[in-house]
Amino acid sequence: MSTLENLSCPIDATPLSRDERSLKCEHGHVYDLAKTGYINLLPVQNKRSKDPGDSKEMVAARQAFLNQQHYFPIVNKILSSWPKSDLVNGTRILDAGCGEGYYLNAIGGALAEQNIAMERTGLDISKWAITAASKRDKSVSWLVGSNASLPVPNARFDAILCLFGFPIFSEFSRVLSDKGLLLLVESGPDHLIELRKILYPSIHDYKQTFSEGMAHFDLVSEQSETYRFTLNSQTEIQQLLTMTPHIHKASYDGREAVKQLESINLTADIKLRWYRKTKVVDYV
Repeated sequence: MSTLENLSCPIDATPLSRDERSLKCEHGHVYDLAKTGYINLLPVQNKRSKDPGDSKEMVAARQAFLNQQHYFPIVNKILSSWPKSDLVNGTRILDAGCGEGYYLNAIGGALAEQNIAMERTGLDISKWAITAASKRDKSVSWLVGSNASLPVPNARFDAILCLFGFPIFSEFSRVLSDKGLLLLVESGPDHLIELRKILYPSIHDYKQTFSEGMAHFDLVSEQSETYRFTLNSQTEIQQLLTMTPHIHKASYDGREAVKQLESINLTADIKLRWYRKTKVVDYV
């Protein structure tokens, strides 16, 4: 079962303690556990919208697509590229922007086959994503929260995974232990290129993110994973489209053209960058 331990109040950053089906801080702020076991640590005043993050529809589409295992090679690449000296029992992992929990669940299953048990925590700003995640894997601590203000104390984790997400490096550095690891997984220049050529009249030049590096992190390794996969129905194609930003960015004509497809061969092009926290900072 998940632990939901060593968490902080998102309002005043004081420690949270368990009281049956709730977590509360010394100042009386109380957070109730949901029926499926997750905890919502995103107070109303920290929301930029009424229902932030992925919608219920996007979460359902992503879950249906990922359950078909088209992206499982990414899981294998994460594990094969993980610095071996850090892949040990008891490592505390945060998936920052975990979505509906596919990757954290798959990583846990793969590590269990190697007799490696890690403490896994998944955080996402979407309550719909965390609701789905909490039904998928009961051994993970699932949190509704924001990367901009992680509801955990300093040095809480040994590794942070940010997969196709929105990294906040100052917060990641704060909650990582000394020499902790950070993994960024992002799309490469040819990711879903066949679909993008249908959706858009032109393809923008690829620009690598954070090419100048980040404060308090050193690059350990940079790797790629490229492979082909096929979607064999309009349903699968729409699931993929709905779970990506392309559903909002593409033109009407592009989306209509995609609706005419019965199948499509696609390229997955993924960039993985491992970083290690280097400089110890005194946080107020």
